Amino acid sequence: MKDNIQNMLDALTKGDKKVLARYISMVENESNDSDELLLRLKQNKNIPIVGITGPPGAGKSTLINSLVTNLLLQNKKIGILAVDPTSPFNLGSLLGDRLRMSNHFTHPYVFIRSIATRGSLGGLSAKVIEILDVMKASDFDYIIIETVGVGQSEIEIAGIADTTIVVLVPEAGDEIQTIKSGIMEIADIFVVNKSDRAGADIFVKNLEQLVHSHKEKSWLPPVIKTIATNNNGIEELLNEIARHQGIAMNTKRAFLLAEKAYYLIQNRRMNDVNKQELQKKIEAAIDLPDFNIYSFIKNY
Repeated sequence: MKDNIQNMLDALTKGDKKVLARYISMVENESNDSDELLLRLKQNKNIPIVGITGPPGAGKSTLINSLVTNLLLQNKKIGILAVDPTSPFNLGSLLGDRLRMSNHFTHPYVFIRSIATRGSLGGLSAKVIEILDVMKASDFDYIIIETVGVGQSEIEIAGIADTTIVVLVPEAGDEIQTIKSGIMEIADIFVVNKSDRAGADIFVKNLEQLVHSHKEKSWLPPVIKTIATNNNGIEELLNEIARHQGIAMNTKRAFLLAEKAYYLIQNRRMNDVNKQELQKKIEAAIDLPDFNIYSFIKNY
């Protein structure tokens, strides 16, 4: 069995995409050998993880498609992890077809994988971290993670990405104050996509003013205008990603590892808590006259 694992690790390091897909499935499904595989991972610490988040409809998938097209022209190898929402009621995932990236599915330099959030309250689960680590053991030049852009997933992405890009659209206009403060804090780069739409210049100006109000930061997030559908602004965005990587890879590493360790420790300590079983026990106890949720969890 150890020889088997070593053979998988060797193939993974050489960029075997079939082995990568199998490895990810083992980790995602917590197979018998998954822990041993994770323990023996040898990651390439120089592979940057680029996180892309933002509200639904901002054009994140189209933007990624354009980024990948441009990176392929540079002969770069790209791994993409698309994080999809999971229903808190039936744990059914709405895994998207990623149709806008369909022209890259069969490219030998591109690997695309979707993963459900599995009911994680924040939107990102420990499995996302483990899968990203598996991908970092392969031969990619860039790894891109796209989040659903709802709830805490936007905030959590800052804990796993070297560079976090927040994608917005002009429709927000001068109501930029409504953007969650947490989003403003985690963005390394802002992208105003669909910038050919009315109100784009006003939106960009207001966003830049908001960015400049945080001058105490060592890195001032640039605001990039893009029209992803026709590749406008993509080269400038790639230049800003590269510029930020020169800083992030040196200054964010300890922070990112601490965040990752926190998520993983939290997940492992909660590993014996089954949500369905918990619900059944609550259903059995809820009508008792002295039922108290805090007493229930203390004795669980």
